[in-house]
Amino acid sequence: MNIAVVGTGYVGLVSGTCYAENGNDVACVDIDARRISALNEGKIPIYEPGLGELVHRNLNEGRIHFSVDVRGAIEQSIVTFVAVGTPMGQSGAADLSSVFSVVEEIAKVAQGYHVVAIKSTVPVGTNDQVKDLMERLGRPDIDVCSVPEFLKEGSAVEDFMRPDRVIIGSRSDRSTAILKDIHSPFVRTDNPILVMDPKSAELSKYAANSFLAVRISFINQIANLCETVGADINAVRRGMGSDRRIGSQFLFPGIGYGGSCFPKDVQALIHTAEKKQQDCSLLKAAESVNLQQKRLLSRRVTEHFGKDLSGRSFAIWGLAFKPRTDDMREAPSLVVIEELLAHGAKVRVHDPEALESARKLLDSKVSFHKTNYEALKGADALLICTEWNEFRRPNFQRIKAELKQPVIFDGRNLYDPELMKALDIRYYSVGRPAV
Repeated sequence: MNIAVVGTGYVGLVSGTCYAENGNDVACVDIDARRISALNEGKIPIYEPGLGELVHRNLNEGRIHFSVDVRGAIEQSIVTFVAVGTPMGQSGAADLSSVFSVVEEIAKVAQGYHVVAIKSTVPVGTNDQVKDLMERLGRPDIDVCSVPEFLKEGSAVEDFMRPDRVIIGSRSDRSTAILKDIHSPFVRTDNPILVMDPKSAELSKYAANSFLAVRISFINQIANLCETVGADINAVRRGMGSDRRIGSQFLFPGIGYGGSCFPKDVQALIHTAEKKQQDCSLLKAAESVNLQQKRLLSRRVTEHFGKDLSGRSFAIWGLAFKPRTDDMREAPSLVVIEELLAHGAKVRVHDPEALESARKLLDSKVSFHKTNYEALKGADALLICTEWNEFRRPNFQRIKAELKQPVIFDGRNLYDPELMKALDIRYYSVGRPAV
């Protein structure tokens, strides 16, 4: 099937590539000519495991095409997936200008019947607005559907190729049949394709991400309580997660969530609820807890070393908001770094993939190091902000040798406190007693 994907950001690039991998002829288009030129050379603008291999294969086999010709891509396709950015504004509302710009172009150039499939994360009711716009533009023959994405950075290709579910928000049998046909190869293991009205599809995306954000904030509050009463959050987490009604996913304590989805989606759902004069206190609480949790490590540092950190330096392992990505959006590490700098400290940083992304945000505020051990040299302590596998089994004797004093502030609970005690390392983690 001929498919157009407008937007070659994270969602658009992964989606278009995976559609091509299943045999579709996919035109991925973007107004960013430099990005398109790089993609045609096989250069992937984001770090996502497995994505580069798929892009190269589908480029070589002619199933995927990258272009700035939005009009041409739409004209040759029966379905256009809208995957443009919807950044959060000052009020918390999503900026939909790019979505409406694409929709207007589709209305002008689509040849006969066409399906607009909105994959961008948009507020509830956006589909209705787009459908109304199509009517005003004289294109009632174009069906407008919502196909929200549920991709986790670091495992997006796997998530797309083997989804837990595919959600289609549709008003017509014809568009439903087309979208089912496109997505049926991804659910061969009988995971469901759920067809519903567009508003329910739009809300499903926000509700899922917001619920996961609430889980993370909940377990972080329980972790903080564990420290005050002398309990171990790992034991509590296992006790909770063994209950089939709860499960163990997203119950790992840490220094808060970040990224492009959870913070923005929670804010957008709060904005929607308030606009409809609905109570959203639970979401506001989750957001508040998360902001506090991001300050946990820097607070621990000042409790240990004092508030004046002048003359001290600290090594940070992990900058991206989660492992297996180079995404720095809303990363807890940024809060930790800013607070250490505000107290007069110098900061030495390392991340396996996010150093270039971090340079754009931090510039000369910190020193960047290609290896984790290089970042340790002469530092007063090590802080861990991201749970990369490379950090799970380090050479602790080398850590002790490089640091001025053996102190680790672990925001992701990577190490065994008993081992740290045996190695004579002062160790602070989340929800467990310091050793």
